Amino acid sequence: MYNLIQHFHSGWAYLAILVLIIAVINSFLGKSSKKEFTAKDRKVALFALIGAHIQLLIGFILYFLSPLGSVALGQMKEASLRLTSLEHPLINIIAIVLITVGWSKHKKASSSEAKFKFIAIFYGIGLLLILSRIPWNLWF
Repeated sequence: MYNLIQHFHSGWAYLAILVLIIAVINSFLGKSSKKEFTAKDRKVALFALIGAHIQLLIGFILYFLSPLGSVALGQMKEASLRLTSLEHPLINIIAIVLITVGWSKHKKASSSEAKFKFIAIFYGIGLLLILSRIPWNLWF
């Protein structure tokens, strides 16, 4: 069961990151070209939000099923254990909170430029945070 969830978490990450990248690029292009914020733009941002939240839920399940999850919190001197048991979950929670804030702020914005700006900034920061804390040695 643990291995299945671990593989699903890793596999879903590719999809979630890809959709986040698409949402960020779409927002930067929309803002720079001063185009109208359409239903397509909203759906791209929504799919990125949903993908990130699903990844978070899978990560929570994996964290509490993992033999390396909360048990490794007492072993902070080893960098790989610290990354997987503290830094990766904490930074990714912060990143997904930022993505959620960006979604919320874009809904309240009245102009297309502001909508693109909020998605680009908050999703972009969230994406950078997520990429910074991926345990690359375990991922490939």
